[in-house]
Amino acid sequence: MAKSFNPPGLWKPFGAFSQAVIAGTGQTLYLKGQVALDPDGNVVGEGDMRAQVAQVLKNVSAILASVGGSTSDIVSIQQFTTDIQAFMQCGDIRATYFDAPFPVTTTLEVSSLYDPRLLVEITCIAEIPISRFKCPKDAVDMHRER
Repeated sequence: MAKSFNPPGLWKPFGAFSQAVIAGTGQTLYLKGQVALDPDGNVVGEGDMRAQVAQVLKNVSAILASVGGSTSDIVSIQQFTTDIQAFMQCGDIRATYFDAPFPVTTTLEVSSLYDPRLLVEITCIAEIPISRFKCPKDAVDMHRER
């Protein structure tokens, strides 16, 4: 049974999405695309790709940690950026979050994100070993009668 949740310490969703979805037995985690917002929903690092990449990866790490995971559990990443050249200069920041074996990664340049102050959005899928996985108490069943 799939469950959605929004971990504490992150900005509250302002639309029809959850920060993360747990599928199956709770080992697979699907993260909503993360952007450079602080816990209050304020843009971090306006105009600064490096600051935004760091904040996005901090948000991704916070979601994973909230269920007993880490970036080493990520199996797939999709990265969207408004400036591929500036983004490619942030490999050293990514290297602080990822070790080999690395997750599969797709990086795309897009014309814009939902807020023009945002320069990067990263979404991922993680597989967290059941021995470490902690289902959030506030996770809500997604499959229910309407």
